[in-house]
Amino acid sequence: MKILIVEDEQQIVSVLQNKFTQEGFTVVVAKNGQEGLALAVKEHPDMILLDIIMPVMDGMAMLTELRKDVWGKTAQVILLTNLSDPDKVSESVAKGITEYLIKSDWKLEDLVAKVKEKIVTLG
Repeated sequence: MKILIVEDEQQIVSVLQNKFTQEGFTVVVAKNGQEGLALAVKEHPDMILLDIIMPVMDGMAMLTELRKDVWGKTAQVILLTNLSDPDKVSESVAKGITEYLIKSDWKLEDLVAKVKEKIVTLG
């Protein structure tokens, strides 16, 4: 199973990358939405963990562009952010995200379990 982490905070990337690698995932990392979009379309990961606030291209812009791609229309995306903005939640749900998770509300083990559950359920 392949997971794409699109996140600009290196500390978060390291923690997620280590945990998902230990869990048997192949992990691909992008530090902004532009890189993330290119990798998603090229690699076709089973799940994308996407931050919203990033340089170059933010997560919402990446999601919009991803949904224009034939494969990307149905790609599994979990937004993992510190934003609990109801407008962003509504916008992302309208774009067909799998989950919208607030970083501070989730333990790492819970996130791994959620990703596995969604890949099995939706895959």
